[in-house]
Amino acid sequence: MSTEIRAGGALPGDASRIHDIGYRSYDGPRLGRAYARRSLYVQSLKGAFGLGRSAKSKVLPMLLLAVMCLVAAIIVAVSMAAPGATKLVVKYTSYAIFLQAVIGLFVAAQAPQSVSRDLRFRTVPLYFSRPIAHADYVLAKLAAMASAVFVITGTPLLILYVGSLLAKFDFGDQTGWFAQGLVSVALLSVLFAALALVVAAVTPRRGFGVAAVIAVLTITYGAVSTIQAIAYSTGTEGAVAWFGLFSPITLIDGVQTAFLGATSAFPGGEGPGAALGVVYLFVVLALIAGSYAALLRRYRRVGL
Repeated sequence: MSTEIRAGGALPGDASRIHDIGYRSYDGPRLGRAYARRSLYVQSLKGAFGLGRSAKSKVLPMLLLAVMCLVAAIIVAVSMAAPGATKLVVKYTSYAIFLQAVIGLFVAAQAPQSVSRDLRFRTVPLYFSRPIAHADYVLAKLAAMASAVFVITGTPLLILYVGSLLAKFDFGDQTGWFAQGLVSVALLSVLFAALALVVAAVTPRRGFGVAAVIAVLTITYGAVSTIQAIAYSTGTEGAVAWFGLFSPITLIDGVQTAFLGATSAFPGGEGPGAALGVVYLFVVLALIAGSYAALLRRYRRVGL
């Protein structure tokens, strides 16, 4: 509640006013950097799903999460209904590849929301009792975005796993494949979050950020897949795996094919072997590290 106090001697109609907006002194403990990081992480993670924001902000992320889970439930139902089935009709490591467009749309919508307002208006969403370091701010934002992507990619895998156990498929096989799928989507989540935050941080407007993130995550996949198909059809199968280095989703496909026993979605199943898989893994880690460094530099330059 606002209380107006008229200064002594002020004439009626004077524009000078003092407003009591309810500020109170804080006499609790002064918490450290870890608490500030955790608070910003929780606030950013909730914001990715519209929690604590308007009802309109919840529609798209919740709808995309529902789509991811609904498709998984349908796959479980089809697998259970198939006569003589001993495993799911879709591999855990293939699920994110098949639904990468939905994941890309989620990242494109939420990454600009996470950073664009802070950078544009040079404000932070929380009050801190001490200045927060650039590294803490970037780390909290990156961890929150990666966690949000992991929620939307890991939850359907959990539905697949629970469904496979209810269908009485082999427990050991399902548990091993489920673990491989979780490792794959964890790597995908960090990579997608890092790339999307960098793109969103360097674009001045939120709408441009959405379009740019879609271009980086989705259009590159279409372009690389087309080039791979052309290479395969023209008899240059050896180049198919190398072209996969130029798209985020094909990078994840290559890593899980080389190290997690996945079936490659490349034309002809021409995924990388262990040796080329090391190159794939190196590129993924380099992109994540480079994106973190770029975010750090961006926030330093802005002064947040």
